[in-house]
Amino acid sequence: MLKLTPSERSALRAEAHALNPIVIIGEAGLTEPVLKEIDSGLDAHGLIKVRVFGDDREARIGMYETICDKLGAAPVQHIGKLLVMYRAKKEAVKEVRNDGKKGRGMREVTIVKPSPSGTKRPSVTKVMVKGNERVTQGGSIKRAKPRQTSAKKSSLGQ
Repeated sequence: MLKLTPSERSALRAEAHALNPIVIIGEAGLTEPVLKEIDSGLDAHGLIKVRVFGDDREARIGMYETICDKLGAAPVQHIGKLLVMYRAKKEAVKEVRNDGKKGRGMREVTIVKPSPSGTKRPSVTKVMVKGNERVTQGGSIKRAKPRQTSAKKSSLGQ
């Protein structure tokens, strides 16, 4: 279980005030799918609220401690049927292309055009395409969006 200082807990309580519960624990109690959903909520948001239906206060406290122990979260606040917990967000893994470069730079595209008569072999060409370009069905390369021109710059003659 993660430990928080009183000032950190106070700041997190203030931040959690405007949040809505993202997980609701119903009659079945604390099941594996519920724990998995709470875990994914903590990964995505860091600070979450959980609503527990049921009138047994001791059962709610037990669930709260179990969640924090199993998921490595810090208990922030327990008011009535609302549980607030915090765990630092995991770093998002950025997609890396297979050539080791990031982003949408140049990429190689193979264009296969059938022969005009249909009896000969199709022509195969490899073309380098920029990130904002696409290959049409006919095999030509087009920009994804045309550049916008400024009305002010065109009137000034620039």
